[in-house]
Amino acid sequence: MADSKACAGRVERFRALMAERGYDAVILRNNPDLRWLTGAERTFDDEVAHTAVVTPERLWLHTDSRYYNTFVERLGADCAWEIDQELVAPAAWAAARVAEARARVVAVEDTCDLAFFDAFNAACAAASVACLTPRLHGDLCDLRSVKDSEEVELMRRAQEVTDAAFEHICGFIRPGLTEQEIRVELENFMLSHGADGLSFGTIVATGPNGANPHAQPGPSVVQRGDLVVMDYGALYHDYHSDMTRTVAVCEASAEQRAVYDVVRRAHEACAAAVHAGVVGRDVHAVAVDVITEAGYGDYFKHGLGHGVGLEIHERPNFNRGWDRPVPAGSVVTIEPGIYLPGRFGIRLEDFGLVTEGGFEPFTRSTHELVVVGN
Repeated sequence: MADSKACAGRVERFRALMAERGYDAVILRNNPDLRWLTGAERTFDDEVAHTAVVTPERLWLHTDSRYYNTFVERLGADCAWEIDQELVAPAAWAAARVAEARARVVAVEDTCDLAFFDAFNAACAAASVACLTPRLHGDLCDLRSVKDSEEVELMRRAQEVTDAAFEHICGFIRPGLTEQEIRVELENFMLSHGADGLSFGTIVATGPNGANPHAQPGPSVVQRGDLVVMDYGALYHDYHSDMTRTVAVCEASAEQRAVYDVVRRAHEACAAAVHAGVVGRDVHAVAVDVITEAGYGDYFKHGLGHGVGLEIHERPNFNRGWDRPVPAGSVVTIEPGIYLPGRFGIRLEDFGLVTEGGFEPFTRSTHELVVVGN
């Protein structure tokens, strides 16, 4: 059952934004936004099958027969949303709600496709409904970047599964296994120990493949002396976790340990620099400085981190281009890495909560270089 109090708070925040912008109504179709506002957990999938119209007084939601009963079960009979499964095109349905609300300024989120936007305007014209249709430009993304207590708890639960999976996989990895075999074991463990799904396609990269930050698991065989990079996460009630650990198989060379130490120092320096109000690119610069000073500046090119929530990549960001302060209540990753082409790669990633006083990681797995397979 949805947390009605939490959802009411989200709707209130959104309506305050609407009032500030002068919107009489807003049309929403993006599933993560709808999940955030309604609280209907484990209801949305990859299909764009739902349309909401939000006004200062009404909350309308249109869906179809594949989802209607689930919405009713998740939200309860006394929910604030008026849910229907009318057999009508979504754009025409939205135009009818706008006419009923007598809305004159109707914002449409910029994630809506042009076909829907054009169809909505055509339906309004056919019904002699005149309205302005400004676009939302990331407004809901900014609202969603500040998590409430329910969201934080769900991500803590997702990370508990993720941490347990790391402990399990460290006892599983050994020479002779393929990346794909490790991936299957890792994912099966999460799915059988509380995860509702996977945060994203798991990365398992051994040896030289680890130098490719988004390597796809394949037939490469783990060898003694390899470093194995594992980037993965569990999905729990639609909320994501995200963690990367790099382990050594049977033994680690002096060079591997030295590079790992640089990555760890960069990670921990960044974590110490995070607090509410810090500018995202400034935290990224901390990692760049540590890694560059150690002589590996040419081998760390991706962003340091990103927001996490109902999507695996959300606002805010820790990268060169993010010049905005990071708000308290945001949940972010810290994931510096060093990637030596043709040799090996190392990444160390935690995610956690930004507070007024600093960074509170959800991740509990060790930062030490773990040696497996002995």
